[in-house]
Amino acid sequence: MTALPLSRLTAVRDQGRLLRLALRLDAAASGALGLLAVGAAAPLSGLLGPSAGVLRGTGAFLVVYALALVLVAARPVISRPAAWAVVVGNSAWVLGSVGAVVAGREELTTLGVAVVLAQAAAVAVFADLQWLGLRRAR
Repeated sequence: MTALPLSRLTAVRDQGRLLRLALRLDAAASGALGLLAVGAAAPLSGLLGPSAGVLRGTGAFLVVYALALVLVAARPVISRPAAWAVVVGNSAWVLGSVGAVVAGREELTTLGVAVVLAQAAAVAVFADLQWLGLRRAR
C-alpha cells in the first residue's frame, strides 16, 4: 500500500484551470460589487432599501473577500481546504441572501429583492464552478 503525500491531500494542482478561473471570476465580481456598495452606498440605499451603513459594511466585506480570493487563486498550488472554505462560504452566502429576502429583515425595495436574488444566483454559479473545479483537480 502506497501512502499519499500530505501535499496531495491538501493542495490542488488545478490542471484544467477551472478552479482558478472560477476563483478569479468570483474575486472580480465580489470586488466590483463591493466597491460599488462602498462608493455609492447613499444612492443605492434609496434604490435598494438597506441603509447606507449596511451597504458600506457589506461592500467592505466583499472587497476583503475578493482580495482573499485573489491570494488563493494566485498560489502555484491552490490549497484544497481554502478552496473548500470558499465553496462552503459561497453556499452560506446564497442561503443567507435568500433567507434575508424571505425573512424580510431589511426593508428591500422590489429592485432590492431582484438585486439580492440575482447576486445570490451568481454566487451559486461560482460555488458550483468551484466545486466542479475541485472535483476535476488532481
